[in-house]
Amino acid sequence: MLATNGPAHDRLRRLVIRDFSARRIAALGGAVEKITAELLDAFADATCAGGTADFQELVASPLPVAVVGELIGVPREDQARFRRLGEDAGRLLEPVRSPADWARADRAVTALREYFTALLRERRARPADDLTSTLVALHRTEGPAGDGELTERELVDTLILVFVAGFETTTGLLGLTVFALLGHPEQWELLRRRPELVPAALEESLRWDSPVPMTERIAARPVEVGGVRLPAGASVITVLAAANRDPDRHPDPDTFAVRRPEIRVLSFSAGAHYCLGAGLARLEGATLLHHLLDRFPGLTLSERPPTRRSGAGLRAFEHLPLARAR
Repeated sequence: MLATNGPAHDRLRRLVIRDFSARRIAALGGAVEKITAELLDAFADATCAGGTADFQELVASPLPVAVVGELIGVPREDQARFRRLGEDAGRLLEPVRSPADWARADRAVTALREYFTALLRERRARPADDLTSTLVALHRTEGPAGDGELTERELVDTLILVFVAGFETTTGLLGLTVFALLGHPEQWELLRRRPELVPAALEESLRWDSPVPMTERIAARPVEVGGVRLPAGASVITVLAAANRDPDRHPDPDTFAVRRPEIRVLSFSAGAHYCLGAGLARLEGATLLHHLLDRFPGLTLSERPPTRRSGAGLRAFEHLPLARAR
């Protein structure tokens, strides 16, 4: 889906978009609440004596994995192994890929294809209320894909895309948002007093430190950008993070302000390739912030510095130590 345009892209997107409708996302609300509460229970246990715990490891990473697993139908006991596979497959999104990146991504995608091929086999025998079962019903074993059908390869790769993209980017969003708020204590306090500003806080976080800072496009025809002539077929890196800090669009762009008026971000891209999971990511972020504000009003950054994941294509924390007042 990422590498197609026009009718081919429209066909693939149309077949899965129903599972990302506002209605379907709303139906996942109960599961998101339950998973969030369970993970924060573990975080509370880890910090009950005023100690420090790795928020990224305990909450921000497993939450999106569990939610998208719920959507697709990946059992909870299988989900833990996907974090590292997702990170390795995400090396394909780097603007410059080393031979080691290609090797890591190849191993990860091979493992993911094997897993989802087996999951499809399971859903053909025992359908369930999940995206995998929906796609199985649209699949035709032989012949070219028609308007309402997926080939076997398309089916497997669509599940890989939805699963990996569904948690890799949201993992970044959750950690980056909490870090931005705690790094600006006056904004955290504002949110505590006015929790109705949670949606605005998420948008400002997406603008200020986007989990997807750039994306790649291919010029469909010769075009001039900023005085540079690009031939058809040229690879173009569009820096979404720079657009989000365009002072002509967002005055004083380097200031993190929850009450910033008229926030409009490109963090989920735009146009035909607008992120399918934007609504789900926002739901997870809002649910998490509401729980944190309610249960951990004294949450703070730890004296131990956080560490960010390497790479330029995706921004996320590898470790985010947090503490809370006793």
